[in-house]
Amino acid sequence: MKTAVIILAAGKGTRMKSEKAKVLHEIGGKPILYYVLDASRRLEADKTIVVVGHQSDTVKEVFSGKGLVFVEQKEQLGTGHAVMQAEKALKGFKGNILILSGDVPLITLETLKGLMDHHSKEKATLTVLTAEPENPYGYGRIIKDAGGNIKKIVEEKDASAVERKVREINTGIYCVASEFMFKALKGIKPKNAQKEYYLTDIVRIAVKNKKKAATYKTADFKEAMGINSRLELAEAELIQRTRTLGELMKNGVTIIDPACTYISPSVRISADTIVFPGSMISGQTAIGKGTIIGPGCVISDAKIGDDVNIKAYSVIDKSEIEDGAFIGPMAHVRPESVIKKGAHIGNFVEVKKSKIGIGSKANHLSYIGDATIGKGVNIGAGTITCNYDGVKKHQTMIEDNVFVGSDTQLVAPVRIGKGSLIGAGTTVTEDVPEGSLVLSRVRQLTKEGLAKKYLRRKG
Repeated sequence: MKTAVIILAAGKGTRMKSEKAKVLHEIGGKPILYYVLDASRRLEADKTIVVVGHQSDTVKEVFSGKGLVFVEQKEQLGTGHAVMQAEKALKGFKGNILILSGDVPLITLETLKGLMDHHSKEKATLTVLTAEPENPYGYGRIIKDAGGNIKKIVEEKDASAVERKVREINTGIYCVASEFMFKALKGIKPKNAQKEYYLTDIVRIAVKNKKKAATYKTADFKEAMGINSRLELAEAELIQRTRTLGELMKNGVTIIDPACTYISPSVRISADTIVFPGSMISGQTAIGKGTIIGPGCVISDAKIGDDVNIKAYSVIDKSEIEDGAFIGPMAHVRPESVIKKGAHIGNFVEVKKSKIGIGSKANHLSYIGDATIGKGVNIGAGTITCNYDGVKKHQTMIEDNVFVGSDTQLVAPVRIGKGSLIGAGTTVTEDVPEGSLVLSRVRQLTKEGLAKKYLRRKG
């Protein structure tokens, strides 16, 4: 049977105290809505409709190009009203409609499949995903008859004292037969404390019309936790991070201190890699086997090979580090850089949009920008590629087996030929032929005995 998904993502999220739409706040480096959409994608739904409202243009822009259908809820008149906006987009659709909340990022694929399987097994017209938290305050209660069949859902503000004692709650997730849903929505009225069109009323309508209504309870209430405040955002972040780290450790990655390690769900790490505390790894990062990520490292959208040693407090962004390379401590590898096999980028070295060849080394206090460096090159401490003339960037080319002495300035555009030697303190402004020695120092002047006279005068 075909399945369509409707995701309700129109709310502002007043309790977030933010100008940003609630579903765009992030956990694990991704917007809240990303996780709900990902669950829908993995269900292989035939159609996914997102109901947007607050900051609709921004939400559409963030999630454009993903095969989604967006419909707008211009007035925030409740969940029932939100689902009504999808009727036109689902005209002629026959099958089951899965309704999800855009602010429930912890829901798992397994639970959604369980809900839909239960819906089919029960031959239900409507099935509600329920949960049983320790404290049900604020949630709609599942009210059942003596036989355990659902009769209705009552919101907290409309519930009686007896109904508030019920612990089984509505998660806001439903599986509904398409031929029933939009007919039922036309029958709901805003006769409640909120003066809103409650989606929950379709349960009462189903029961009234003797349609099969069922419930399916998730074992873990946290899966259905909605994000309505910064506190809940932090709680969800912790749960998602714990899940991610747990999967990595189960697959052979060593996480020294999970409480102090932050890895996005999109990151892939191979077995026998070790991640030390304080590291933050995000985006589409892929890390090979046997690599060491030292404490306090920040890595995003990077490709890192096998047996790489990334020492403490290094930053790597949108770059590639090949097998056996050494990075840091306190190095900064900026976007579009490639550090080749066995290369060393050391203490306080910054690399930007550059290629560092096999086995080459820049171990101390250097800046390498817009450069291509061959294999076996030594970059001395304090070396700078002067790549920017105030108008445009220029390239520096250093061929294989060049030795660059400390405190050298390479004024681009410039090429250093293979096997050349650049003396310490040199400013290179012209191309250097292969095998050359380059010196551009001012001749040292020594005045014997003058230091004592100077110090006496100063005193």
